[in-house]
Amino acid sequence: MEKTKRCAWLILLTMACIHLSSGAQEMNGIKSGRQAGEGAPEQERGLLFEWGNYAMFIHWGLYSQLANRWEGRTYYGIGEWIMNFNMANIPVDEYRAVARSFNPSGFDAGKIVQLARDAGMKYIIITSKHHDGFAMYHSRVNRFNIVDATPFGRDPMKELSDACHEAGLGFGFYYSHNQDWTYPGGSGGPKVDRDGNPKTFDDYFAEKCLPQVEEITREYGDIELIWFDTPGRMPEKYARQLVDVVHRNQPRALVSGRVGYDMGDYRTFGDMEIPLENVDGLWEGVDVTNDSWGYAWYDENWKTPKQILSNLISTVARGGTYMLNVGPDSQGHIPAPAQDALRAAGKWLTRYPQVVYGAGASPWKHALPWGDAVVNNGKIYLAVYRWPATGQLCLPGLTSGIASVRLLASGKKGKLSFVREGTWTVIQTPAQAPDRLVSVIEIEPEGEIRADASLVIDPEFGADLSVKFSKPENCNLNYNSWMEKFGEWKHIYRISDWTADSRTVWEVDVKTPGHYLVELTFSGNGPRIWSVETGEGRSLRNRQNSAAIYHTQPIGWISFEKAGKQTLTVRMPEGERTDTHLTALRITPVETGN
Repeated sequence: MEKTKRCAWLILLTMACIHLSSGAQEMNGIKSGRQAGEGAPEQERGLLFEWGNYAMFIHWGLYSQLANRWEGRTYYGIGEWIMNFNMANIPVDEYRAVARSFNPSGFDAGKIVQLARDAGMKYIIITSKHHDGFAMYHSRVNRFNIVDATPFGRDPMKELSDACHEAGLGFGFYYSHNQDWTYPGGSGGPKVDRDGNPKTFDDYFAEKCLPQVEEITREYGDIELIWFDTPGRMPEKYARQLVDVVHRNQPRALVSGRVGYDMGDYRTFGDMEIPLENVDGLWEGVDVTNDSWGYAWYDENWKTPKQILSNLISTVARGGTYMLNVGPDSQGHIPAPAQDALRAAGKWLTRYPQVVYGAGASPWKHALPWGDAVVNNGKIYLAVYRWPATGQLCLPGLTSGIASVRLLASGKKGKLSFVREGTWTVIQTPAQAPDRLVSVIEIEPEGEIRADASLVIDPEFGADLSVKFSKPENCNLNYNSWMEKFGEWKHIYRISDWTADSRTVWEVDVKTPGHYLVELTFSGNGPRIWSVETGEGRSLRNRQNSAAIYHTQPIGWISFEKAGKQTLTVRMPEGERTDTHLTALRITPVETGN
């Protein structure tokens, strides 16, 4: 490695570390244990990805000019697909003509980079070319780009790359390598060129795709990663060529898993998906600040700062990295509500940087009833989304010794008392949450961190139990994804194929005996009869209506006589079982005043 490049990389990481709080925190929590500057460039690949855990995704293109409108009609769904036949089905020539009026004169790379810094994000990935085939940079191999085809006449990717490097942020590109709806031969594109000559995918790859990936990996400085998307049926040999180009031109850059054929350097989960349990290896979750990736004029369904933080922390707690999208409008402006939410979450990160940067997965391996947990530099950080009104935070299954428990608030540490009650650690907490978004408790363990990953029922918050963690018998557990609107994905585990002999069983640890309300989340068609039983022989049965969409219905009260390990069993003893899908059981303590 050349000395100047090594220095540049170390400077970038140092600047990122300085941005953590007041400039005192070192990057000592890289999940793989590697250190900056060690080894060959490929051994440094992904350092910022692993340590930073938080990035800005930007979907910006010609579709932003349309903002989900075409010929007087609004199309609801992800804006970058508006040209597709599933939405407005815009003819190629008419879509290309939109470029003549695309003039994002309000674009300011410095403001976007400052927003990312304010938000606490450590690198930016932006769409260089989406499925519509329009390049948001100055491509020499195809004139359908923002410099040659629009009155804007500037290369915003060059400006953004320079601003990122100057500010100490990582930079990288999204590139749609398989789909191209305007170039002949691209997947979803015309089958012939303008002269009527037949064109194949081979032509598209050789004439546009491969040369453009060469451009974006050679002409924009150091790159953190290249985010390919929707490989479809692209031949494996072509995916391999793209990976080789990225690694040759940018030895420290990652290639996303969506390049296809398991050739990526890391795994990308489905859009808007956070796994329910820890996942090993390098992976990321990708999400949106509202419902659409590209700008949509009507979409004001913004995530709150607390939603952003809880999604970020829970992704890190499962072992991943979180990349959150913004969609600039036709002028290049990121909508103000998204900016406000990102900055509010970023202020929280300046107070609690150790919860995200360099943090690793939760020793409990799944969410806890009141929040989540991460590990950093040998300490456990409890992120409390729901503050206990009882003055007691009940932490299950921590088998390590405890040297201290402290409340982190406004940069200060306040010691908290705690007691051990069986398998639980009960931490005495203030009456009010010290942070209005997410409060943080630091635990310094004695020796190695050890925790029992058993499911639990909290005495104040109960539990939301996905069927993912149950044991089905004579029925089937499967994973299901669907779109609420076009491109707005939801993901669940569900149990289907019910019979009279079917059941599914959760094993749980109950801290406090007493009455609990049981609710089930399910879908179907018409009334369903459910029964729920405990291992102590207590049972309840009820009939509740169902619908095609998942909804939660109360089944009744059930009681636990003793604390400790219990089972909860759900059956369908009677009724029509066709198309019945159970996804979760919620159990909530009932306050009776006794």
